[in-house]
Order: sequence, then structure tokens, then C-alpha cells
Amino acid sequence: MNYNIEMENILKKLDYTPSILIHSCCGPCSTSVITRLKDYFDITVLYYNPNIEPYEEYEKRKEEQKKVLSLIKSNNKLDLLDCDYDNDLYHEKVKGLEHEKEGGPRCKVCYHLRLSYTKEKAKNNGFDFFTTTLSVSPFKNANWINEIGLSLEDDKVRFLPADFKKKDGYKKSIELSNKYNLYRQNYCGCIYSKE
Repeated sequence: MNYNIEMENILKKLDYTPSILIHSCCGPCSTSVITRLKDYFDITVLYYNPNIEPYEEYEKRKEEQKKVLSLIKSNNKLDLLDCDYDNDLYHEKVKGLEHEKEGGPRCKVCYHLRLSYTKEKAKNNGFDFFTTTLSVSPFKNANWINEIGLSLEDDKVRFLPADFKKKDGYKKSIELSNKYNLYRQNYCGCIYSKE
């Protein structure tokens, strides 16, 4: 399935400004995603990343996310929903997968953890849609991300399928990161990707 075309078809059919909760892994990845969706949605960015270590790195990335939201201009709502740091839960979920290679089963579990949390937050707070910035990275499996997201949607909240790296999304995220002078990390976030 071409998730970029799926998303574009949904955007074309919108006849109002729905609300969307966008899970964001970091400020740099969120730049091109927010820029692409800001004319279609009232956006709230969810910074939920229990995988990121150490805690100082988690906080540094969160501050960069706040910076992005202060710099991007939108006629629609643009807000942040922060969450508690729960690194113990991440380690509980990936137990037994610590030695898997980057991009493998451990990452799929991490996608599911973050997307299921995003979906519950979206559902409980009355959002129309939820999605994630994860697919903007060429190092993330967009098929897994979308399969998980679509499996989680229900009659209360829809998942917006996407492959945000398409249409030069990743390239634009780098350009916007440079423009906004953002800190760009050199590992995904978990201790295993850092190693």
C-alpha cells in the first residue's frame, strides 16, 4: 500500500478542520510533518518517548520539540501535550529483545508502545485522528508503523496513514532543522541504538 497516497486521499476529502494528535519522536522529525499537515488540522504534538536514554537526552529533545512549536506559524491550532518519562515500561516491553539489531523486532515493539499510547490519549481527549512522525525517517519501517496504527484505530478515533519521508519529507526535515538551528541527535533514542 502507498501510505502517502492514502494520506493525500484523506486530506482531499476533508471538509472541516479536524483535530489530530501527532506522536513526535523529536523536534527535527516533526518539522516537515507539522509543516505538511498544519493547513489541514488543529494539531497537538504528543511528546511520548519512554525509549530515549539517558534522561538528559530525553529532556534535551523535548526542549527542541518545544522550540519547533514556537517557530512554526499556523492559522490552525498548534499545541504540545507532554507526558511522564517512563523508561522502565519501555525496558519491560522490550525484555528479551535487547540484542536484536536496530530496525528489527525490538523497534516494532517500540512503535507499538508509542502508537498505542498515542491512540489512547487521542481517544480519551476527543481527537479525530492520530498519527506519528516516525515514518519521516528512512531508518524506520513505514509499513510496520502504518500497520500498527491502522490496527489501533476504532470508531472513536482514526489513524492517519502516512509515509512522511515521501515527497522529500526527510530532506525537508533536515533543511528545516538547519533553518531553526535544531539539535539533531545521532541515534534513535534507546540505549541499544546508541551502542
